Amino acid sequence: AGLPLEHVLGWADFCGQRIAVDPGVFVPRRRTELLVQCAAALTPPGATVVDLACGSGAIGAAIAALVDGVTLHAVDIEPAAVRCAQRNLTPLGGRVYLGDLYDPLPTRLRGQVDLLVANVPYVPSAAVGLLPAEARLHEPLVALDGGPDGLDLLRRVAAGARAWLRPGGHLLVETSAEQAAAAADAYAAAGLTPEVVSDDELPATVVIGRA
Repeated sequence: AGLPLEHVLGWADFCGQRIAVDPGVFVPRRRTELLVQCAAALTPPGATVVDLACGSGAIGAAIAALVDGVTLHAVDIEPAAVRCAQRNLTPLGGRVYLGDLYDPLPTRLRGQVDLLVANVPYVPSAAVGLLPAEARLHEPLVALDGGPDGLDLLRRVAAGARAWLRPGGHLLVETSAEQAAAAADAYAAAGLTPEVVSDDELPATVVIGRA
């Protein structure tokens, strides 16, 4: 019937972790492992980590497996994703919130976050119809459609990052190689120092911003 295999099985293999993935929840992609690798390299033990647009919570769970003692907070706008992320992150001591990006985070985290990660959608609206059927028909549109040029959500995340990051903290967002320069410009406009990291084998591109 064209269902994603991960939805049939109820889990996905991501960074060596078995991540619960419920029907209607975005399936973590292998290319996103680059974001996790970059994030883990920048995250000290005991860090406070926030995963925006967390989906199943796969990124937060993978970082927690690589970095000792992290405190995890995760947010998603989809109730099904929040329920799924709670299954994956609550056993790790993580807290998951329902809402739009930074809105539901506790105010006590402002200026206290060491690492922000956000695998926000970055497919341009006009290209969503070209996605494989397993994504287009079985994953939420809000997890795929990034607006006219694919960077609407990335700009919003970048614009709010400095208010939540500690000085020297980092924001990491996945994007495409073609969008990386525009994404880096959005970081710079938000007061972050950008760096683009790519891996041609996955293939994957991550834009890192330092507060």
